[in-house]
Amino acid sequence: MKRAIAAALLLALAGCTSAPPSDKPTFGGSAPPVDESALAAAKAEAGIEDCPASEAAAPGKKALPDITLDCLGGGKRVNLSGLAGTPTVINLWASWCEPCRKELPLLAKADKEYGSSLRVLGVDFDDPAPDDAIELLKVSGVTYPQLVDRDSAIRTSFAVVGLPQTVFVDAQGRMVATERIPFRSYADLTAAISRHLGVTS
Repeated sequence: MKRAIAAALLLALAGCTSAPPSDKPTFGGSAPPVDESALAAAKAEAGIEDCPASEAAAPGKKALPDITLDCLGGGKRVNLSGLAGTPTVINLWASWCEPCRKELPLLAKADKEYGSSLRVLGVDFDDPAPDDAIELLKVSGVTYPQLVDRDSAIRTSFAVVGLPQTVFVDAQGRMVATERIPFRSYADLTAAISRHLGVTS
């Protein structure tokens, strides 16, 4: 009973469920075909960076999962288990998630202010509208790299219960913390980065 209440509270705090609203088609259902060339052009216009290269997989129980995701708008695919070398903030979001819309500009600011001391990486999660996703990134000032998880492949490994969700990964590629409550201010975000990764701007 306590676990059920806790799960419900997490969903309420997160603000979005982990799936699109029922009136939106999903990638696994009747979603229209993705026009990859149009997405690539939109990505270039928005100035979104290329996805990072994957290095050797990190060992250990807390390591990122051995799952490969596409780069939103085209580019090299990324194996999550090979993301090591730099402390990383991985933000799961979707264009249909209202709290995500408010949080994205905060992450964009962190990406610019922390520079090479921190990597910020987005994952457009279970989103039936990749064109809307890229447009949202553009208006939010987001230029850091974006992966796309059309099939919710990371749902179990990342224990996704709602969006947005932010995972903090140390320089060894280990998941050290997860925040499932949206960041409502830049100060809240920087405090979490300092607390979980020991990195300051």
